[in-house]
Amino acid sequence: MSQAIRPPKPELLMPAGNLEKLKTAVLYGADAVYLGTPDLSLRTQSGISLADLKEGIAFAHDRGKKVYLTLNLFSHNRDIEKLPGMIATLKEARPDGVIISDPGIFQYVKEQLPGLELHISTQANVCSWLTVDFWHKQGAALVVMAREVGFADILEIRERCPEIKLEMFVHGAMCMTYSGRCLLSNYMAERGSNQGNCAHSCRWDYKVRLKLRDGSLKDLHLTEETKELFDFFLEEAYRPGEYFPLEQDSQGAYILNSKDLCLLPRLPEILAGGIDSLKVEGRNKSPFYVASVARVYRRAIDDWYADPDSWCFEDYLEDLYGVPNRGYTLGFHDGRLSPFSHNYYDVHSLSEMEAAGVVRAWEDDALIFEVKNRLDAGELIQFLSPTLREPIRVRLHDFIDARTGQVTESVSAGQNKAIRIPLDIFQTLSPAALRQHLPVLSVARKMVELDEAQQARLIADLEALAIQIQNLKVDDAEKTRRLKENQQMQLFYKQKQVIKKGPRIGLEGCCGKGCNGCRLFWFDPKYSRAREKLLAAQPLAASLPG
Repeated sequence: MSQAIRPPKPELLMPAGNLEKLKTAVLYGADAVYLGTPDLSLRTQSGISLADLKEGIAFAHDRGKKVYLTLNLFSHNRDIEKLPGMIATLKEARPDGVIISDPGIFQYVKEQLPGLELHISTQANVCSWLTVDFWHKQGAALVVMAREVGFADILEIRERCPEIKLEMFVHGAMCMTYSGRCLLSNYMAERGSNQGNCAHSCRWDYKVRLKLRDGSLKDLHLTEETKELFDFFLEEAYRPGEYFPLEQDSQGAYILNSKDLCLLPRLPEILAGGIDSLKVEGRNKSPFYVASVARVYRRAIDDWYADPDSWCFEDYLEDLYGVPNRGYTLGFHDGRLSPFSHNYYDVHSLSEMEAAGVVRAWEDDALIFEVKNRLDAGELIQFLSPTLREPIRVRLHDFIDARTGQVTESVSAGQNKAIRIPLDIFQTLSPAALRQHLPVLSVARKMVELDEAQQARLIADLEALAIQIQNLKVDDAEKTRRLKENQQMQLFYKQKQVIKKGPRIGLEGCCGKGCNGCRLFWFDPKYSRAREKLLAAQPLAASLPG
């Protein structure tokens, strides 16, 4: 049993579902990444091959970053025969550590590769200092705490077990079951969640059915006339009087749908608490997600260490809402789970932003930009630089096909569909600076037009997180009132006036943030054709300058 070397600053650990995501995570500030192969991890859709592993690990090591490989399935007899091949892979790829949940696999890897650092997965459900101490004595270098552990307990574990590294999740999807130990998928879709093939049954919509006295089953039809007549709740035996709403609309109900974890508002106490690794969930998420989340947490961690007295979570939270999410929750961090931690009405991820594309290559006078979602003339694109605090903004009024040179007024995403963006369009940075701050794999985002219902849900999500952050100590009547109000916000667009950000073509004037779409748009001769099109389509523009 050896004492682990604990870092002075916690590592930011990001997910990597394939080689591109690994490189993106490193580019945007991850200290380490974790990834797995389809046969022996909890992600059967992993896009990592042995060649990818070797290339990705070399890429990370060249930049002083670490790579951990996941072997966190619960093994069946049929899996044991694969282990010798995996040992050979580990010897060849040389990762910095392996994440394991099964004690048998832990023992096997420990015997076969005695010098390799072994981490205990969240799937092992470690919730107490006694269990952490057990794994330390077995030779583990790090334990990932179960998501169900409150931070006060983690602090006690840190005090009682100072010689082993501790890791905790700070961001990403939450599971309704005990650290992912779920059988819903097995029963309902014959897909083993603990064998890496979860069907995410907790995200499905469920309908309420009525069984009549004659034994027939009927749908419960909720109409404008009848929907106000009924309220449905779940009441647990040991929590009498605490009602969990069971709501249904025409699409069904989502009674098992947890919001996503976001502990950014609690980051100062986590950093001060001596936690060694901060983990982000999402190996199946997009490179845009990986880049955006890593960028936020990297900046937030570094800023707190540089000036903790001036640190404020509001400076970073807006960018996290620029990533599609189910609404955010503090989970079990403050102790008991809050009733605001579920979204009973909508399972979809939502954001005011979406991926616009990614920088694929550089030419002498242009960058090659792979399109990830449809772009229209006049749309504002925000490049998220791995090195700059503020996005680099540019407004495009036509699109040059990178392969054919054809110029169009819109472009849709397709297989490797790319456009050529001339560098002289950018007004705030020189070509040399652009190359420095927008390396290959840099991502960009754009705004999404939300309908009224989506805007209402976004407001409800924001208010629910604000209530959790405040950790209000209120009586039951006040808590019930706040919860009901928040539920109503998710169901109806009322009580709030949503202010739209303005049309994509910038009719509401310059925002002062440095894109080329405001004053330049109205006066530069190169945009005369676009101005004519705008004036014809929207008479309001006639009253603006120029």
